Amino acid sequence: VQLQASGGGLVQAGDSLRLSCAVSGRIFSSHVMGWFRQLPGKEREFVAAIRWGTGARYYADFLEGRFTISRDNAKNTVYLQMISLKPEDTAVYYCARGNSLGNLPKSYNSWGQGTQVTVSS
Repeated sequence: VQLQASGGGLVQAGDSLRLSCAVSGRIFSSHVMGWFRQLPGKEREFVAAIRWGTGARYYADFLEGRFTISRDNAKNTVYLQMISLKPEDTAVYYCARGNSLGNLPKSYNSWGQGTQVTVSS
C-alpha cells in the first residue's frame, strides 16, 4: 500500500487548508486512517483519526474543533480540513493507516511521505 499526502503549503494565521491522503491499495472497513504531525525538533503527535468502515472520528484535545477529518470511500482518500490555522500548527503532516485505533505512531503500520504546512503570523 502507498499513501500520498498533499495539500500543504504556506499560509497566514487564520487561513484554512485541506490536506489529502490518497491511498493506493485496499482499505478495509477495519482499518483506521490517521493524521499525525511533527513539529521541528518534536516527536510525531496524533492529530485525528477516522475508522474507515463506520466513519467514527477521533481528535487530539489541542485542536479545539479547528480540524475535521473525513474520508471518501470511492476515491480511497482521507482528508484533513484545517481552519483558523495558527503559527504553532506549522509542522510536517503525515497520514497513516493502521489496524486499530490509537494515538501513538506505533498503532499505524503504513505511512505517507508527509506534507509541509507553514503558518506565518
